[in-house]
Amino acid sequence: MEFLKKIFFMKKLSSFLYGVSLLSGTIIGVGFFALPYITLKVGFWTILFYFLILGSLVLLIHLFFGELALETPDLKRLPGFAKLYLGKRGEKMAFVASIFGIFGSLLAYLIVGGEFLKEIFAPIFGGGDLIWTLVYFILGSLLVFFDAKAITKVEFFSLIGFFLVLILLFLGAKDLIKTQNLFLGRALPSNFFLPYGPILFSLWGASLIPETEEVLSENKRLLKKVISVSILIAILIYLFFIYLILGTCGNSTTKSALLCIKDFWGEKISLLTLFFGFLTTFTSFIALGLTLKKVFWYDLKMPKNLACGISCFVPLILFLLGFKDFISIISFIGAVMLGIEGILILMMYQKYLKAQSSKLKAQKLKLKIFLVYFLFLVLALGVFGKIISLISK
Repeated sequence: MEFLKKIFFMKKLSSFLYGVSLLSGTIIGVGFFALPYITLKVGFWTILFYFLILGSLVLLIHLFFGELALETPDLKRLPGFAKLYLGKRGEKMAFVASIFGIFGSLLAYLIVGGEFLKEIFAPIFGGGDLIWTLVYFILGSLLVFFDAKAITKVEFFSLIGFFLVLILLFLGAKDLIKTQNLFLGRALPSNFFLPYGPILFSLWGASLIPETEEVLSENKRLLKKVISVSILIAILIYLFFIYLILGTCGNSTTKSALLCIKDFWGEKISLLTLFFGFLTTFTSFIALGLTLKKVFWYDLKMPKNLACGISCFVPLILFLLGFKDFISIISFIGAVMLGIEGILILMMYQKYLKAQSSKLKAQKLKLKIFLVYFLFLVLALGVFGKIISLISK
């Protein structure tokens, strides 16, 4: 009997760890490269405040969506949930938010990945930003076109490799880190809201919650714990990354964090870190490209080649049109597109609560409804605030 309990525990633990690796590996994406620079602009205490507030907001919304996923079987994408709870209009809004969100993410990966490639190879072969961004685009697009799913399987391990390199750097170069560098920034009224979109972008992983539920198999009741642990891991890793990069580079910190480290850690260590940074962005670019291709191909019934072309070339066209400010892009995607996704989840959850009202205690129901309305207000203000700020420029 004791032996069977141990086997059951090991299976449960294995499912839990796999779920956490899947969700946290998805959450930790290109957004974290912007966080040291943003901290430089607003100060460490402001960033900590945003992580506390937005971390709680994102956690609640993800837990709400996790509850929906557990109670709504066999609907594995956000648009499917939106169609069930909000009708055709909700489904269309979910598709629009998802598609434009992925376009923006692919553009961000294109910008940062191209910069990393240039830093690695330009000293040897020459060439500027455009050349190396095109090389990055061609390599990534070919793998998306040929459905190279195998490379996406190393996504999580490349991320682990990247952070292992950073930990080794931290252990070997602690003397280079100056704690006072964390407090160089000041939260002026003009930049106080700068972290909102990028941090929301960096913590969001709602689209993978149904898939995470699926991989948990018979241990689906672990989903809420998996969500909580995954978001906490992301926050702790981001704070460590800020401490390491900003603590080392100070006022020299760049928008794409790794570009500033050469002068402090030396060329060889810089190249190793940039390589893992490139690999992390590249595998994510392919994974997102394949996801978007399937949305156009399977869900919107486009021909396969057209679906692939739109998925890959739209981000490139946006880049060539001059959309090259990494932080502005992830700020817009986080505040607007992910804000809309969050609003849709809250609207669905509100419908779900109404259907379950007879089964819930009155006090618990009132608290959940209050949280739904409060979170809705925060996200709506974020969406409209970002749109108004863009219009007023």
